[in-house]
Amino acid sequence: MTAMEEYNSGSESSFHSEEADGIVKECIEGVVGNDDYSQSLVNKWTAGIVERCLTQLVKQGKPYKYIVTCAVMQKTGAGLHTANSCYWDTTMDGSSTVRWENRTMYCVVSVFAVAIA
Repeated sequence: MTAMEEYNSGSESSFHSEEADGIVKECIEGVVGNDDYSQSLVNKWTAGIVERCLTQLVKQGKPYKYIVTCAVMQKTGAGLHTANSCYWDTTMDGSSTVRWENRTMYCVVSVFAVAIA
């Protein structure tokens, strides 16, 4: 099967959340690594994570527009609740949310993929 045939087959162009989850986890670990929480680094981390995720998602060459959000929170025992709702074509569009943590912080990244018509 040629690359163009793969691109045009339904399975290649539909959003796969498991694939996005893997990309997001790699990006978080690449940016934050084993660092401990530091308020002075949060802006750098969040910007780095969303930029790296977008770059890796776009490199897949799929016909999507992406939105990536990132929240980093220090582990203090406080609660963190997030929610999202989307009105879209569920056969093509999709989303993925990854919760990652280490000893000192939580990181929650959401990816929204909207098919380009």
